[in-house]
Amino acid sequence: MGDILKDVPEFFENELGESIISRTDALGTFRELGPPDLCHIIKANVKPGVRELGSYHYVSGVDASSSATLAAYLNSLTYSLDESQSWFSKSNAWRIRSGIYCCFNAFSRVDVRVEVKIPGGVESYVVDTNGERHEATAAIWQETFLSALLRAILYSDDSYYRLAGYRKIDPITSLSAEAKFLEAAESLFWQGWQLGSKPEIQVATSTNNHLTNAIMKYFGDSFRYGPAITLFEKLYQKDPEVAALLAQSYIGQNEEIKAVQILYEALKSAPMSYALLHAQIDFLRSKGKYDVALKLAKHAVNNTPSEFLTWAKLTEVYIDLEDYKSALLTLNSCPMFTYSERDMHRMPSPAKTHLPIKPEIISSGVMEDDNVGRDSEADPSLLRLPAPALHGTFAKAYSLLTRLATKVGWDELLRFRSAVFVMEEEYRMQKAQEEKRKTDVPTHNEADKPHSETPTQSSEETKDATDETNGESKAEDDNETAQIAEKLEDVALDESEPSSKPIEVPHEQLEKPQQAAEDPKEKAAEGNAQTVQDYSFSFSNKRLCERWLDNLFMVLYEDLRVYTFWRTEAAHYRQQHMPYRKTGTEWEILGDLGLRLWHENEAKEAFEQCLDHKFSAKAWMRLLEIYAKEGNVQKALLAAVKLTVYHERWYHEIVYPTDIACNLNKLIRMEGLSKMQNMLTSMNLPKPVQRLMTRYFDYGELFQVEGYEF
Repeated sequence: MGDILKDVPEFFENELGESIISRTDALGTFRELGPPDLCHIIKANVKPGVRELGSYHYVSGVDASSSATLAAYLNSLTYSLDESQSWFSKSNAWRIRSGIYCCFNAFSRVDVRVEVKIPGGVESYVVDTNGERHEATAAIWQETFLSALLRAILYSDDSYYRLAGYRKIDPITSLSAEAKFLEAAESLFWQGWQLGSKPEIQVATSTNNHLTNAIMKYFGDSFRYGPAITLFEKLYQKDPEVAALLAQSYIGQNEEIKAVQILYEALKSAPMSYALLHAQIDFLRSKGKYDVALKLAKHAVNNTPSEFLTWAKLTEVYIDLEDYKSALLTLNSCPMFTYSERDMHRMPSPAKTHLPIKPEIISSGVMEDDNVGRDSEADPSLLRLPAPALHGTFAKAYSLLTRLATKVGWDELLRFRSAVFVMEEEYRMQKAQEEKRKTDVPTHNEADKPHSETPTQSSEETKDATDETNGESKAEDDNETAQIAEKLEDVALDESEPSSKPIEVPHEQLEKPQQAAEDPKEKAAEGNAQTVQDYSFSFSNKRLCERWLDNLFMVLYEDLRVYTFWRTEAAHYRQQHMPYRKTGTEWEILGDLGLRLWHENEAKEAFEQCLDHKFSAKAWMRLLEIYAKEGNVQKALLAAVKLTVYHERWYHEIVYPTDIACNLNKLIRMEGLSKMQNMLTSMNLPKPVQRLMTRYFDYGELFQVEGYEF
């Protein structure tokens, strides 16, 4: 097999260059940061008449500051050719003839490509969305360098990009490389809004976009806010809104007085900035000053009523204040946005796939199979839970709804819901009364009839939940709602116990939520013979519940129903002194369910049960977060070892910034670097695994993570 790379993933093409053609065709569809970089190579055999082979893989973290650095990566692949075939073999010797490295420039929306011929020259050029070539200027290279860095930082743990054949390399390995990153970030900071932002944000701003998110993640995950403070202090001179980022950095650096002072000065210059208001709100909430935070949260909604974030923040403050009715009304007013899929390659099916495992990983004895027999199976009712399908604003809104349910309980939440929203049954009764009243009243000419109807709910629904803002349109995501509805249709609402259970388990009844009344305009659009607008409403103190929120109540009901049955069943088995059995996948799903419903202890129990049955990267990661929060160094290190070996197997060679490094940095802050290193040594890990783990502590020492000195 001399045609394969030793430790690098490969997808082999059916036709030479088809992956490059597909990427060129897709350039116009990339809307934000773009997909991971694409590395394409062509191999030739020294034997005449042997067909050339084209293969490719995805990669991030490669220095994209010049054609020389990208060419160096392509050249490095020549040393990865499988050594099982010899260069001196006369019958079967392969060599890399050429390669193309493609890196998307998210600022100028072009693809920068470097083509290397071995042996031979290096050519670099830019390909636009029309497939035309242009010269790569110095400005283009700086944009490309920063674009590649942002992808490497933000995609380091992004589950959306956990695709096969995606190699992740450390983007910043030295202090000089970090300084280069900061220099590029400062130069292009005011163009950052062009990159887009998180899916919960409607309009990216200069302080809320992928660039600022990457800066805060990079320095925040290591709790090293000093360089970020230096950067933001320079930028603050040009725009007071940057104080929102500067204040967050000061707080992260335990300099709260400076943070308050900078926010005070900045708000005098930019009182309408919701970013500045939110920074102050978060600080006040951390100090328990919810009443003051409420005033600012209302002000933020007034200033920026079209953003989901402002309404979500106001909802959170109402929950803090235990004003649950206002929290529900505010949540109902949140503008919902369509979730856009991430930029992704759309490649033809490969002729074959090569996903090698490094020999030292195989021989380490640490790697486990993550898909073992029956333990990869699960009850269909668990697999069909609709909540995991939520994304963007819908996922955030659901998190707020579950927090409400945790605070007050399901039954009380339903009472609050029926107190503030018009229920379907109430609407029917009101409609019947109106019809009866009309049949009892003599018919008059409608034109002569005085308009004495009370304001309809359709006009009421657009009011601010705080009664201080004007209403504004709330775009409902039809696709998301349809997906939720489809999930719900598949979910079996029968609460009886499965027949496969060996003993009968008492079941707590969970009240199913009644349907809320639909928007009269929606009913009219569906072609009803008569619209609700023909009738008056007597619900002057109630609002119409948005359809997406009504669906989320059903999603929550399904989660709570399964959770309640799980806990009741587990308790009954314990009482009967019988083992409670689930498959590994079922325990993993139940762990996720516990976290969604804010039951961390139960989630921890489920994830640990999952790992008794099978390997699960998700379970290990969730447990790493929990162990780090608890300060359980021994268990956290074990979780980090398992995850590091797993990631190395799937070519995630990146050390920082990752969730593993972030959680280890938390422990370094608490325990000190020396103690962490000593505890790692005491684990007596195989040497290859020990080397992998040591990289996290080497990073902490080099970049002087808090706690590195003791």
